Amino acid sequence: MTVPARRGGNSGSAIRVDLQMVADMVEPGSRVLDIGCGEGVLLDYLNSFKQVDGRGMELSMAGVRAAVAHGLSVIQGDADIDLKDYPSGAFDYVILSQTLQATRNPRDVLEQMLRIGRRAIVSFPNFGHWQVRLSLFWHGRMPMTETLTYDWYDTPNIHLCTIRDFTDLCAGLGIAVERAISLNSRGRARYDAGGRLANWLGEQAVFLLRRE
Repeated sequence: MTVPARRGGNSGSAIRVDLQMVADMVEPGSRVLDIGCGEGVLLDYLNSFKQVDGRGMELSMAGVRAAVAHGLSVIQGDADIDLKDYPSGAFDYVILSQTLQATRNPRDVLEQMLRIGRRAIVSFPNFGHWQVRLSLFWHGRMPMTETLTYDWYDTPNIHLCTIRDFTDLCAGLGIAVERAISLNSRGRARYDAGGRLANWLGEQAVFLLRRE
């Protein structure tokens, strides 16, 4: 279910800057579930540098096989269906990187994440970015950018949202935002994702969440 696909995991190898920001939010030795983990790049990094007790869930069987081949504990599963099978409070962190927009029921997925984990880390592309708005205005077609790379007819992104949409959802669900970072196309931090400029200038965002 991961969007976009991650590279194969190799202990000690560099990871994308946005994944590094996710990893920096995780305390060493934590219990972690990475949903839509792909081939396990983030899990592999967390195992190597944060000594976490890490588990992964991935929809693609090819991704599961690749992750398991690297010695990672990853099972095949669908976030929309299978999170309900996990006991409450089973993890310290539940991670959903660049996948929320590909779920059928993102609100339910978010609630399940914060049921089974003390904290959730979520990243997603920001549909409110100025280039997206400008593309829609001038061309009248669904935009394609460095973070939104699919045509409208073959995209797995079925619930695109803006940073403001996401913060409104969190507020409505009683979810506290502990940390929020907006990133540019190169994965570099730009603005606090809770600020006014982030919804215009951030191409993607990373949120650290907990129940209030």
